Amino acid sequence: MDEDRPPHEVTFQFISEPSTVNYGGKVHGGAVLKWIDQAAYTCARSYAQGYCVTAYLGGTHFKSPIGIGDLVTVHARVIDTGRTSIHIAVDVEARSFEDAAFTDKVHCVAVFVHVDENGRPQPVPPWAPRTDAERRAQAHARRLRACQVQMDDALRQEEAE
Repeated sequence: MDEDRPPHEVTFQFISEPSTVNYGGKVHGGAVLKWIDQAAYTCARSYAQGYCVTAYLGGTHFKSPIGIGDLVTVHARVIDTGRTSIHIAVDVEARSFEDAAFTDKVHCVAVFVHVDENGRPQPVPPWAPRTDAERRAQAHARRLRACQVQMDDALRQEEAE
């Protein structure tokens, strides 16, 4: 970890439990979304060094199902910040214990807002990417943000009609 910037990554690893099963015998999508939110929250709170709330979870792409009893890894990392928001990429991978390699299962971007005890947004440290991969991820986050703004504007316009 870099000593001169806040913690910006977190990884959870665990075995998927039978309590998360869906009717198809795989892990329920809602359980996966909970894991994503928990990892992203932990990442955001560590980065902001204070309480954060979920503002947006978008672009969630379920690539393939997760089996019950699989080893699951949920990796969350900061990819950009706004004045009070933290944009976090979350990747979920899993493997059975018979397989040596993990496979990609889910990807999404979560946005959290740092708030005070009264729920008012608070500033966060600006994100400064240091590697080419971090710069690409930041550019991706900014493209997604622009798309989100366009969609929000279109929805508001439809509601006004």
